[in-house]
Amino acid sequence: MSTYHTPLDLVRSRHLENPVVVRRPECLARASRWFQENFPGDVLYAVKANPSDWVIDGLYETGTRFFEVASLPEIELVARRCPDARMAYMHPIKSRLSIRKAYFDFGVRIFALDTHDELMKILEETDHAEDLTLVVRMAVASDFALFSLAGKFGVAHSDGPDLIRATREHARELGVSFHIGSQCMEPIAYRAAMLEASRLIVQAGVTVDIVDVGGGFPCIYPGMEPPHMQRFVDAITHAFEDMLVLENAKLWCEPGRALVAEAESVIVRVDLRKDKALYINDGSYGCLFDAAHADWKFPMRLLRGSGISSATQDDFTLFGPTCDSIDTLPGPNLLPEDVREGDYVEIGMIGAYGAALATQFNGFGTYEYAEVEDAPFATMFGTSVSGSAQSAFIEKDLAR
Repeated sequence: MSTYHTPLDLVRSRHLENPVVVRRPECLARASRWFQENFPGDVLYAVKANPSDWVIDGLYETGTRFFEVASLPEIELVARRCPDARMAYMHPIKSRLSIRKAYFDFGVRIFALDTHDELMKILEETDHAEDLTLVVRMAVASDFALFSLAGKFGVAHSDGPDLIRATREHARELGVSFHIGSQCMEPIAYRAAMLEASRLIVQAGVTVDIVDVGGGFPCIYPGMEPPHMQRFVDAITHAFEDMLVLENAKLWCEPGRALVAEAESVIVRVDLRKDKALYINDGSYGCLFDAAHADWKFPMRLLRGSGISSATQDDFTLFGPTCDSIDTLPGPNLLPEDVREGDYVEIGMIGAYGAALATQFNGFGTYEYAEVEDAPFATMFGTSVSGSAQSAFIEKDLAR
């Protein structure tokens, strides 16, 4: 794979027929090191955010040895890339075959559940193994997250103590977990969920060995500038100290977006302009699913072989390459007003749920790959959080 100093160097080097997923390995390494050095517990990478081989390898190389998996293919992926890694099968609802294969073929000993039926399924398919770590997932609010994950998984508070007690009887280690939603913007969300978990543990009247605060750690996007990541870790640390759990209880987290979002962007080509509409060669069926279907705003900039445009910014609608009319990114998508056919646009911060969601609908979905050495559009892992300052640095760097 070729490496370039900046995406502009890539655009200047050759014609790009397909969209290019641009990787920034140092961004991945920096995020991984930050969590390893600052989170006071075990860090499990949520594989679903980006299951690329290079991501799994890169995280492993920087110290990640624990992975949160949600399916048999994810288990097989981690086992193939990192044979000595630990895995936690944290999907609350699993097929019987996947449980059995995870336990007997891949050595998985950690399983999540949110019902008595799932508990019995796990016990039956592991032949009532005595070395299980069982984690009860609880339902919590997603009031401070941009993507709510409430409603699908998690035992209700009224039923939680009974399920925790029943699970304790069969677990070598017992854990509780929750997910406060994706792209959480307020550290207090973790504290509120942890204290609610503590109340349910007290009502259950049993000891708990693990508290798993899940994911939800945020990144910087246009219109979303969360507090520094350290504030989230501080809130979790202080809440854990107040929880009524064993003194030697373990603390886990499952970052996905926060580890990988900064590490990839996608370069698309403008194939046609119609007034304020740009037709590009990737869209909602590709890396830009969230931009189209969740109205998620991603940073973007024009890449032109002749240099950076000095034109003022204008708002454009972007249309993806398929024949489907919902393949639309309505905006605001701010680009120089003189953007034209043949220009390229880099859309940043798509390392999480970008290429992982891409399909080949309508014959599209073929990507090229390259590495670059420049900074991401913005970062949560500097001395301060500043998307605007980071963007200014990048524009200066591109102009060199």
